[in-house]
Amino acid sequence: ESGRTMATVNLRALTSWVGIARLSAVVLACLTFSLVASTGHFGGPYGTWCMFTWCFCFAVTLLVLLLELLELYPLLPLSWDDFTSAFSMLAALMVFTSSVVFPATFISSPCNSNQCARQAVATTASCLCFLAYAVEVSLTRARPGDISSFLSTVPGLLKVFEAYMACLIFSLLDRYSGEPGLMWCVAVYSLCFIFTLLIIIFTIGRCLTYIPCPLEKMLVGYNFLAVLMYLTATVLWPLYSFQGQSRPDPCGTDCWWNKHLGVTFLTIFNLIAYLVDLVYSTRMVFVRAP
Repeated sequence: ESGRTMATVNLRALTSWVGIARLSAVVLACLTFSLVASTGHFGGPYGTWCMFTWCFCFAVTLLVLLLELLELYPLLPLSWDDFTSAFSMLAALMVFTSSVVFPATFISSPCNSNQCARQAVATTASCLCFLAYAVEVSLTRARPGDISSFLSTVPGLLKVFEAYMACLIFSLLDRYSGEPGLMWCVAVYSLCFIFTLLIIIFTIGRCLTYIPCPLEKMLVGYNFLAVLMYLTATVLWPLYSFQGQSRPDPCGTDCWWNKHLGVTFLTIFNLIAYLVDLVYSTRMVFVRAP
């Protein structure tokens, strides 16, 4: 009679296939950062990033499980399906990156010490954690014709991918000031990242209805513009970065040449992502059943 709603326990949050995938991710992420912490060898920006990734994904996934178990998520002022879809995609990308960066940075050859063995097991657990998040993304992805949750559709998941690729590009940017061509590329990365991030935030915050224009057609127009902008960056970045400059010898981890090569490949990946996004968005708007 008081009008209060009591928290109920929903065991399906743990026993469904999605719940099992999340539980697996929690256990594997915990195992990974515990093993790495036990070695005491994770210093520097790359080690800090990997530890942050595993701890962040562990904490947020555990929180998601608790909120669904107690059925408290309807009280949050956000689109829960969009949030969980975006986070699982982001977690999969972050853990995949850490699963590649950590062994490449910290595991030495030959691997015959106790510390190296723990690092190898941690890397294996991290790879399995990535698979758990990938399974969650697959299970929660919207089926054809279902657009109730935008970020669970292919264009929505691609938005998360595009924003994450831009973050990786920003982490590798080096020696670009003074070159108009390179500064234009940085402007492309920044503008596309800002607009893509706003789309994700507005979708999760249920703010898209306040946009005074047809949203679906606006997304098609934005994706078309992003493809054109990234196409110019794909040409200009390697042209201005490597023209008349050979690879330094030696060229270590923080070598500018390696960073610029990484930006080149990430730019190509994002161009492909925006192109696929444009195709899917166009089909959703103009090629659908009445």
